[in-house]
Amino acid sequence: MKPPVLVLAPGREKSVRRRHPWVYSGAIERIEGEPASGDTVLVRSAAGEPLGLAAFSPHSRIRARLWTSDSREEIGRDFFAARIAAAIRLRETLPAARHTNAMRLVHGESDGLPGLVVDRYADVLVAQFLSAGAERWREEILDALAQATGCAAIYERSDAEVRALEGLAPRAGFARGSREARRCPIIEHGLHFRVDVAEGQKTGFFLDQRENRQRIRALAAGRRVLDGFCYTGGFALAALAGGARHVTAVESSAAALEVARENLAANALDPARVVFEQADVFAYQRLLRDRGESFDLVILDPPKFAPTAAQAKAAARAYKDINLLAFKLLAPGGLLATFSCSGAIAPALFQSIVAGAALDAGVNALVIERFGAAADHPVALNFPEGEYLKGLLVVRTS
Repeated sequence: MKPPVLVLAPGREKSVRRRHPWVYSGAIERIEGEPASGDTVLVRSAAGEPLGLAAFSPHSRIRARLWTSDSREEIGRDFFAARIAAAIRLRETLPAARHTNAMRLVHGESDGLPGLVVDRYADVLVAQFLSAGAERWREEILDALAQATGCAAIYERSDAEVRALEGLAPRAGFARGSREARRCPIIEHGLHFRVDVAEGQKTGFFLDQRENRQRIRALAAGRRVLDGFCYTGGFALAALAGGARHVTAVESSAAALEVARENLAANALDPARVVFEQADVFAYQRLLRDRGESFDLVILDPPKFAPTAAQAKAAARAYKDINLLAFKLLAPGGLLATFSCSGAIAPALFQSIVAGAALDAGVNALVIERFGAAADHPVALNFPEGEYLKGLLVVRTS
């Protein structure tokens, strides 16, 4: 049976020709047929040229997401099995595979599977079905994941707000198998962590920061460290393992700090050299400033302040505030490792925000390194939107 056809308006096929996976509603001239949510549609140019096969999303501004630019392919069980197997093979070649049993196995559009995110935590997979297309093929994808990994337990965390934009209700719980999901034990560069896949942020742990945690570990020796937004202690424990003199780790979530303390106890680290503070980071930074405290290394890894472009202006103010306060707490010669995971905040804008914070704080500073996501979060060349995590390592020179 021939699929419904999505015909682009004249001149609107350029991005699809360049294999960008998104087709916005404004680029569509007409739809031939009556595709349901998640159904496969053939994308054609106004001149009738076939441009690929996509998943239809009637409720989203992104009206279709391309599965393939080859309109002769068949979208079905074998297609998803092949794409998932290829994504996993790539991860098996990465250096991180030798140092951890927790990796991102599928990274959405960059692995040719729009709307699908899959993380592995030891013997448990955590899957997110975030688009109408991924939802449509959920069972086939789950079967392929179980077959490719041998993991009997797959926990679903399809509870992200983006599902509402696709007209999908949130869903969470075991999709395959069952086991205790609150504390999956993983190892990362010799450090032990417990991951709460059921209640933790995103899929339970920030795998994208893996190599950045290692870099902090290498920089921490002898330093007094402030870790803002510490979540379950990833950066704090890395700093301790690297020989930090003392770490102050701040987090507003009591549940996250409970896991952070468990993570500390799971490692041979000196608990006397770290203090976990449950507090609003903005308010706590001001308290430290008023006390006249100073630090040799400040880490800022806040949650996503700008989930959409409409929130970018407010997010910019928040990023400036926390970085301004960080500069006031940073001793001369000290290091600031500052991050943004907001896709709506471009790298150049983020650097401008941090530069403005330094100026208002009355300090001089240099960017000496840039951070990005770990290699198991690849960015397709034709999908620059996939590069959401950005970070700067800044040294205060005066």
